[in-house]
Amino acid sequence: VFKALADRNRRKLLDKLNDRQGQTMTELCAGMEMKRQSVARHLSILEQAGLVAVEWRGREKFHFLNPVPITQINHRWIDKFSAPKAAAVVRLKQALEQLSEEESSND
Repeated sequence: VFKALADRNRRKLLDKLNDRQGQTMTELCAGMEMKRQSVARHLSILEQAGLVAVEWRGREKFHFLNPVPITQINHRWIDKFSAPKAAAVVRLKQALEQLSEEESSND
């Protein structure tokens, strides 16, 4: 799971599935700055890690976020530590990332 989460593009795919479950490959490829084959490779790694579940409907394959592995990591690692302190660090990191993205889009 950690290896699957280590890649920025895979996290982006998980974010897309978190926003809307049950997306096809075509929907997931939209907005990704990579070829369809690369998206398929990333989805395969996420499936192997148990982070994405698939459902076939006819010839279409729909992808769903499986939050269980992430929840298990949270219970195993995050809950051991001070949750408020960890949450503050996460909020700071997100704010800095957002600021960095805004600066790069203004260039």
